[in-house]
Amino acid sequence: MALDKLKIKLSIADRVYPLTIRPEQEEGLRKAAKRINGVIKKYEQDYAVRDKQDVLAMSALQFAAELEQNQLSSSSELKNAELRLEELDEMLKKQLN
Repeated sequence: MALDKLKIKLSIADRVYPLTIRPEQEEGLRKAAKRINGVIKKYEQDYAVRDKQDVLAMSALQFAAELEQNQLSSSSELKNAELRLEELDEMLKKQLN
């Protein structure tokens, strides 16, 4: 193990996963595992789902959908900003001429 690596264990869906990571990854991974476990618990309680594979699949779908929606929103915001900058550029050109 390199000096800059850290060994941790994360529990997800009642299973322990040993990982070797960079120290700066630890907080994000622990928060992600906690969030996953929270979503799993919610699905188990709200829908009486007991099969871990089902709740893991639904959790993965929820996280992937959030990621896709965030990317779509970011792309849309970027396009809007570009249009506004082009409009400002045209206004400045008219004022300077």
